Amino acid sequence: MATLPQHAQVVVIGAGIVGNSLVHHLAKLGWNDIVQLDQGPLPNPGGSTGHASNFIFTVDHSREITDLTLDSVEQYKEMGVFTQSGGFEIARTEERMEELRRRMSSAKAWGIEAELVSPAFVKEKVPFIEEDQFIGAFWTPGVGVVDSLRAGTIMRERAMESGALTVVPNVEVTDLTVEDGHIRRVHTTNGDIEADAVVIACGVWSPKIGDMAGISIPLTPAVHQMISVGPCPQLTDLEGEISIPIVRDMDTFCYERQHGADMEVGSYAHRAILHEPEDIPTLEQAKLSPTEMPFTSDDFDPQLEQAFELMPDLLGADGAEIRYAINGLLSLTCDGNPILGESLVKGLWTASAVWIKEGPGVGRAVAEWMTHGHSEIDINHSDIARFHPHQMRREHTRLRTTEAFIKTYGIIHPSEQYESDREQRLAPMHDAQKKLGAFFFETAGWERPHWYESNSDLLEVYGDAVMPREHEWDSRWWSPIINAEHLRMREAAAVIDLTAFQILDVVGPGALDTVQRTCVAQCDVAVGKVIYTPVLDPKGGFISDLTVMRLGDEHFRVVTGGAHGMVDRKTFSDQLPDDGTTLTDVTDEISTIGIWGPKARAILESLTTDDVSDEGFGFLTCREITITTPGGESIQVLASRISYVGELGWELYVPMGSAAALWDTLLEAGAPHGARPAGIGVYGTTGRIEKGYRAYGFELDSERSIIEAGMQRPKVKAADFVGREAYVAQRESEPATVLCTLSVDDHTSASGIKRYMLGGEPILTPDGGTLTDGHGHHPYVTTAGSAPTLGKHLLLAYLPPDQATIGSKLAVSYMEELYPVTIESVDATPVLDPDNERIR
Repeated sequence: MATLPQHAQVVVIGAGIVGNSLVHHLAKLGWNDIVQLDQGPLPNPGGSTGHASNFIFTVDHSREITDLTLDSVEQYKEMGVFTQSGGFEIARTEERMEELRRRMSSAKAWGIEAELVSPAFVKEKVPFIEEDQFIGAFWTPGVGVVDSLRAGTIMRERAMESGALTVVPNVEVTDLTVEDGHIRRVHTTNGDIEADAVVIACGVWSPKIGDMAGISIPLTPAVHQMISVGPCPQLTDLEGEISIPIVRDMDTFCYERQHGADMEVGSYAHRAILHEPEDIPTLEQAKLSPTEMPFTSDDFDPQLEQAFELMPDLLGADGAEIRYAINGLLSLTCDGNPILGESLVKGLWTASAVWIKEGPGVGRAVAEWMTHGHSEIDINHSDIARFHPHQMRREHTRLRTTEAFIKTYGIIHPSEQYESDREQRLAPMHDAQKKLGAFFFETAGWERPHWYESNSDLLEVYGDAVMPREHEWDSRWWSPIINAEHLRMREAAAVIDLTAFQILDVVGPGALDTVQRTCVAQCDVAVGKVIYTPVLDPKGGFISDLTVMRLGDEHFRVVTGGAHGMVDRKTFSDQLPDDGTTLTDVTDEISTIGIWGPKARAILESLTTDDVSDEGFGFLTCREITITTPGGESIQVLASRISYVGELGWELYVPMGSAAALWDTLLEAGAPHGARPAGIGVYGTTGRIEKGYRAYGFELDSERSIIEAGMQRPKVKAADFVGREAYVAQRESEPATVLCTLSVDDHTSASGIKRYMLGGEPILTPDGGTLTDGHGHHPYVTTAGSAPTLGKHLLLAYLPPDQATIGSKLAVSYMEELYPVTIESVDATPVLDPDNERIR
């Protein structure tokens, strides 16, 4: 192998599946001076790639992870290192069977061949399995295993053969140099190397390397236990490494995977065993490899007994014994997603917390991102910029991964909340909200009321109009109180805590240019105007949607959702000119409280002498007003007349120190008008879905266009912005898909229980046939929710243009049953109040 060069266009740290995939794709995209480093020898330098069980199940409830997995499988097949075996996920309980039915929904939505099968079907393909141990299974023929070390070698050698790559193994990175916020140099045991860019792709060691540059890569090395039992006589005469389908015993959190004459048994049922990156043994210290740690049999014994119950004749065969047993290290993150993208240090990228099944897909996506500024596959949920300061703490990562590890094969509800490391960020009115019986969901560390038990009396007021849900799964992490709060908002008013908003002030001589380059909408507007705008990547896909207020000639305030707020902060920061213009995050200084409903103006008028009439305070404008509390205190508030729920009202921005008083004042003044506090269940779902408002991360992502989302405006501003060229071209072409609103005509299931979709379900023809749009995607529900004002359950979904006709009948598949739906809208026209009269 080569000696260490003095300079590189890019240094990739790590020669596991991710690093090897990345150098391959960078070379394909024209990078011609790549250096790859690893502390270990090749082809197996000692990371997780070397000991992984290497099987790939393609169906995941996450579209992002599924897309990366499918892309990886195609790359593995092209290299000739993928062996298709098929795979079963078996259910021992009816609860698990219901989860497998939901898995079928995801399979259909992502276009993956799968079916639910009987124990007898499994027995035909896995003869030594005990049928009486389970009641059914999810069968995916496309499951298989990959030789990840061979794949890595092929990709690395292809990059070397092109002349683009220099590989230097057996060299350890000892430090990174950052100058003026940019990565400049990599220090190693073999000398230093200057670099224009550096990618940290070294798996469980990534946090240690990130610390050298002052960035957090919040993953933890975690143990996954695996043993290999053999030789098994039932397997000895079979050809190849694998010919028996892989079995995931979902209710015991174990898997059984043939490896030649052996059967590997792996477990995710044991306690979370976490390590610090600095404590991983060196190559010299490790008996096998640094990531193959000593096996702790006490942790594995219960799972071994369950595996014997499932396959007693195989695992208990004469001569079969445990021939290999490890506590293998892999990477876990606080939210279960990879950590990809450019860090806060310019030029310092990460491709970490990636498993074998996503490796080549991630390598391609990150290489595209580094080259073009975007990737073909939307990977926004994996962006390293997503983490808030409290999430960058190792303690947060340890607590969340300890909670999540046992859920690796768990049944996870789409709305399920973490229990660990809560109450990191509290609104000033948090104590008052607890007294009102707030049920809190977490967003970006903020505790946000989803509904208030104090409003339970409204259930009797509105009766069946609250659309109660009979089935436990449909009503888990939900309450009919949400719909009652919604109806009260439409009838009178609601006060909603929006403190989780991320608030960014862009100030200085280049402020206008910054927001103009970042935003699609015209931002060169009068002071006091409010702008709602998409934000695009260079190919014209969404990377955000948010609002901007012009507060001065050189002062713009950006307001965005907390969940995506840190990414948006980086997006705007990256556009700042070098002229003294600054971006200041004022999120922790300002609370936001919303008040909406037909009585909102009357309530506000009772608290201020400022003109809040329609003539004096028009829609999409903002200005300072003074609100007087019952005790006579004057509170200065920045009021913005905008609505995400389709009602007259304002967002009120107030210093944190005055927020609790404002909250109490609004509720007290609103009480005679019938106003109530309402939770995010109204703001984020029922209110917006009745109006057909789109949400980033649901309807809007980098694979969708403004045209497809029905959000185009009559003109395109003359000023340049990121994605402008692509957007103009999109306007001149017919959309490949169209975002529509659908209503469910009949919720009655075969059991007689009414079922309510939660999101992610496939949209099909009335008889269950597959639909495909111009992108080759199959329609699925992006948002589902009650529309209490209409008495309907609404769904948002992208449909093929030839299907997008108001009144057309289709079907939604939920838990393997078809429910009839009708298309209510084929553009941004809302089903409720299409002329937007209520907002006025």
